[in-house]
Amino acid sequence: MQLQLIAAIIVAILAVVFALQNAVPITVSFLTWRFESSLALVLLITVALGIIISLLVSVPSMIRTRKMISGQKKKIQELESS
Repeated sequence: MQLQLIAAIIVAILAVVFALQNAVPITVSFLTWRFESSLALVLLITVALGIIISLLVSVPSMIRTRKMISGQKKKIQELESS
């Protein structure tokens, strides 16, 4: 648990340093939308969206694996009780 906290603090510090060094305003155009934002914000949002999409794609596999594990645990209990 402490290791995760330390890792989270390090990542947060790196994100702040990254944001401070990449504060250049840029214009982002997508289809008919156009908005101005800092380079760091655009990159951090892009990374966050990538992480969210990859998590959403992996959820069905995780659910399938958990169901399989629980079914196998039940089989083990049945075999041990007989």
